Amino acid sequence: MALKKFSFNVTEKDGFARTGIIQTSRGTINTPVFMPVGTQATVKAAFLDDIVKTGSEIILCNTYHLMLRPGVKRIESVGGLHNFMNCSLPILTDSGGFQVMSLSKLNKVDKEKGAIFKSHIDGKKIILSPEVSIKIQKSLNSDIVMVMDECPKKTTDYKLIKKSMDISIDWAKRSKKEFGKNSKKALFGIIQGGIFKDLRLKSLKELKKISFDGYAVGGLAVGESQSEMFKVLDSLKKDMPQDKPRYLMGVGTPTDILGAVKRGIDMFDCVLPTRSGRTGLAFTWNGKINIRNSKYKYDNTPIDPNVTNFNLNKYSKNYINHLFNTNEILASMILTLHNINFYQEFMKAIRENIKKGTFNSFHDRYIKKL
Repeated sequence: MALKKFSFNVTEKDGFARTGIIQTSRGTINTPVFMPVGTQATVKAAFLDDIVKTGSEIILCNTYHLMLRPGVKRIESVGGLHNFMNCSLPILTDSGGFQVMSLSKLNKVDKEKGAIFKSHIDGKKIILSPEVSIKIQKSLNSDIVMVMDECPKKTTDYKLIKKSMDISIDWAKRSKKEFGKNSKKALFGIIQGGIFKDLRLKSLKELKKISFDGYAVGGLAVGESQSEMFKVLDSLKKDMPQDKPRYLMGVGTPTDILGAVKRGIDMFDCVLPTRSGRTGLAFTWNGKINIRNSKYKYDNTPIDPNVTNFNLNKYSKNYINHLFNTNEILASMILTLHNINFYQEFMKAIRENIKKGTFNSFHDRYIKKL
């Protein structure tokens, strides 16, 4: 069977909010979409079959972590990530730029050589260039590949952010060249520029000249306020290509997602639902619940009485509270599935309200409640 080409089509609009369909060789993705994070070729505390049952249509894996462990050769030897982790869904791989900033003892960024850093695992010196990042992602055989960018820590230093943005534009050109042509896969550019409107617009303008299959907004969710993040998206929403998917990297909370969809974003990823699930925090339509709280010791109601997936409503708050307070692994499994399931219900409701033309009222109803 011939593999389908990568494509994206907008299907409905409600203001700047929009629904669309991304077609990949491994399946169709309805947008706006939330991608569960499978950092090290696994969504922690969950079977991939169960992640599929939540309605998830794509997952994210991490180039930085996978190149360190287990290493590219082991994954490439079985034909890529899908075979390695027994995954039927499309996979997006990020380039590793964010993890270089957040995890490594970074020695320096060299425009020509790339990011020169020490592994957070064993201290080994590594050079990650745009070419190497793309080669790794091609070996991982992911469906959506991200350009190598420099993701600086949050700062108000204009000169520092501009220098970083200029490097990222150069690396985007080199990433595109290394990627070559492959109609079955997609390469996304990454817009940088901190919280500065002129830098963000310049970054977008230069990336559009290079031409990518999708455009991501990077360098956010690094400590800025939600209002600062929304201002950045407001500055970009009229100039982002209409016919390409738009991806806000590393975001976020349900209210982050609501605000970003209102500003035209199509794709999201974040460790929040899985990480929170492992620490006892559950997301619900009425807000967050810390199930470790002693007030749930005698609460025999489910976290969500309306959920039907996995029969998660057969577990009481009383029981889950007990599991967390005795460090039982089942606790993390239950809340991880609960949270991913909630996020996918949430995204489905967003899409339905956009299609009905009621997204703004849906946004206003839940932006504070969640």
